[in-house]
Amino acid sequence: MSQEEEQQLEPIAITKRSCASQDVLEEQLKADPSLRKRMDDIEVYTQRAIKNPEAYRLVNGIIEIPVVVHVLYNTTAQKISASQVNSQIEVLNEDFQNTNADNNLPDGSFQSVASTGLPVRFVLAQTIYKSTKVKSFSTNDVVKNSKRGGDDPVDPANNLNLWVCNLSGGVLGYAQFPGGSASTDGVVILYSAFGSRAKYPGGTYTSTYDLGRTATHEVGHWMNLRHIWGDDSGACSGTDQVADTPNQGGENYGMPSYPHVSCSNAPNGDMFMNYMDYTDDAAMYMFSTNQKDRMLAIFSASGPRAAMGR
Repeated sequence: MSQEEEQQLEPIAITKRSCASQDVLEEQLKADPSLRKRMDDIEVYTQRAIKNPEAYRLVNGIIEIPVVVHVLYNTTAQKISASQVNSQIEVLNEDFQNTNADNNLPDGSFQSVASTGLPVRFVLAQTIYKSTKVKSFSTNDVVKNSKRGGDDPVDPANNLNLWVCNLSGGVLGYAQFPGGSASTDGVVILYSAFGSRAKYPGGTYTSTYDLGRTATHEVGHWMNLRHIWGDDSGACSGTDQVADTPNQGGENYGMPSYPHVSCSNAPNGDMFMNYMDYTDDAAMYMFSTNQKDRMLAIFSASGPRAAMGR
């Protein structure tokens, strides 16, 4: 093994969370002007479904989401084990069902609006291991293309496709929002931010992003959630289209102390423990009730992911 290969065995140090989902969306909107209309239509439907859930109720009580994991590896370290993959599926189920043991809201904070859990179950359908000559992937969706060193999605209408690879630029992951092309639908995650050290210590992890919350955050995008601060660069004018998350001045990093006030949102301040903020894995542990409603809407009878709601 060469010195360069040995150096690549160690995960890249990442000092703060970076999700490229919004950046990818902006590029997709430029490339496909019709995408905005599709997303606007999905938003109109989503708001209707939230206001009248009985009219758009799910066919079954539990939404089973088959998951196809594509592991693209250029070095031994990038070929994460089946145990590390399984630990991530465990985390997704706990976080979305609100059964995660670390859900510890400060007294008097957001208990009244915290999600009680979504009726979803993530089931690992297949793990695909593929060696690639690509040393690192960017956010241009090459990882989703077999002809370019990645791997094509598997039946995206009926599966959640997760690509695990070496991502460049300090990006932990990115997702495609509902409404985008089926050929690129799914979530991409840095190999060392996939899975949980707490559940499987023997894996390859990046410190502070080693509890599986990058996937929870990105799957939240895939289920139509936006960043909790509304991607307004701290202007206090953006929105995540969710009524029960406080307006906040920008993303939070690290392990904030409660309350962290911005945009005149006292006394509780920012909901920085929300999965859709940018805090460390150990600091994020909840969705809100209206986020839950928003995610469920896409699986209802006429929603963009209706095939998985049956």
